[in-house]
Amino acid sequence: MNPPATSFRVATYNIHKGVQGIGPARRLEIHNLGHAIEQLDADIICLQEVRKMNRQAAARFHRWPELPQADFLAPEGYTAVYETNAITKHGEHGNALLTRWPVLRKTHQDISDHRFEQRGLLHVAIDLDGRTVHTIVVHLGLIKGSRIRQIAQLREFVEREIPPGEALVVAGDFNDWGARMRYAMNAMGMRDSSDLRGPRTLTYPSRLPVAQLDFIYGRQVEPVASAVPRGPIWARMSDHLPLVTDFSLSKQ
Repeated sequence: MNPPATSFRVATYNIHKGVQGIGPARRLEIHNLGHAIEQLDADIICLQEVRKMNRQAAARFHRWPELPQADFLAPEGYTAVYETNAITKHGEHGNALLTRWPVLRKTHQDISDHRFEQRGLLHVAIDLDGRTVHTIVVHLGLIKGSRIRQIAQLREFVEREIPPGEALVVAGDFNDWGARMRYAMNAMGMRDSSDLRGPRTLTYPSRLPVAQLDFIYGRQVEPVASAVPRGPIWARMSDHLPLVTDFSLSKQ
């Protein structure tokens, strides 16, 4: 009998709807993203800007997947969980979570702050060898005031839905220039996995990163290492780079 798992890897990645470039130069990157996500070898993968469907893109790109992007990107043996945040003229997109561990339950909450930005949080409870690990995928607003109010909604959700003694990870695109939301997250007992001694984990823009907009926070877990894959291939697939963090479970 194998001993219970005490460590796990989390990745967060804004995939830019699987398409890069503008105008006639737009190109389909969803197939490359599938290979890249598999290479991350993460137990939990948090994705933002994931398309469930898009009629315009499907008509433009002859290799557009028949499956929703979350299911298409899930490596073999993984479970895909998706919830729509935004409904547009040609389709809909939202947050997704892929995991190699069993899913216990999922919850979704609309955290839109105004009608021009449709945002949501996706909560998935995962069974990691008998321990429940709660993961929340977020994509916060572009306006600072919106982010402050959305973090307040996140805190209310956590206090209402997640027992204080259970492991919790919050990951996603915080749109947080200067890591100003870190203080509010710390006040919730959440530690930023990037706040470790080591190379800076800059994720945006992917071709020449100058800022970290993507974060992974944890409670009742200990961050061990955090890294951002770099190189020409990663730079072309999305305007963000993925952030990857290894955690160990705190002792019960």
